[in-house]
Amino acid sequence: MSYVEKNLIQDETLVYETGVHWSVLFWPFVLGILVIAAGVAFFFWQNFAGRIEMGTLFIAAAIVFLIFQIVKRNATEIAVTNRRVIIKTGMAARRSLEIMLPKVESIGVEESVWGRMLGYGTVLIHGTGGTPEPFRRIAHPSEFRQYVQTQIDQQRTK
Repeated sequence: MSYVEKNLIQDETLVYETGVHWSVLFWPFVLGILVIAAGVAFFFWQNFAGRIEMGTLFIAAAIVFLIFQIVKRNATEIAVTNRRVIIKTGMAARRSLEIMLPKVESIGVEESVWGRMLGYGTVLIHGTGGTPEPFRRIAHPSEFRQYVQTQIDQQRTK
């Protein structure tokens, strides 16, 4: 069960959920593939006594690194409910931001050219009386903003 689902209050429903975009894994995967290739190269290095051990060590280190990066990416949860916006980041040390919908003053989206093509951007949430909170590399930021605005409008009409 996710952090968001565990922390829903009575009569609160999850409307939209997103997370960090897959592109944050691009450079870790490139590095991981290079380290795995170096590990495989050790297996074929004839004049090196510890080639099997070093090759195995490089491959194991790359796999552990890649798993860590995937878990780190999946540790960020971003959700809109019918009452609030919830953003949780971190694995061992956790940071959460929960803003009641009536307290959301503005929500901005910044997308680069690559971000627009691949579907990611920075979301800036500005709560009443607070400083803007930027969250980078969020998947589908415009859709997230649309859901927040829709929920705010629905709260106003009640």
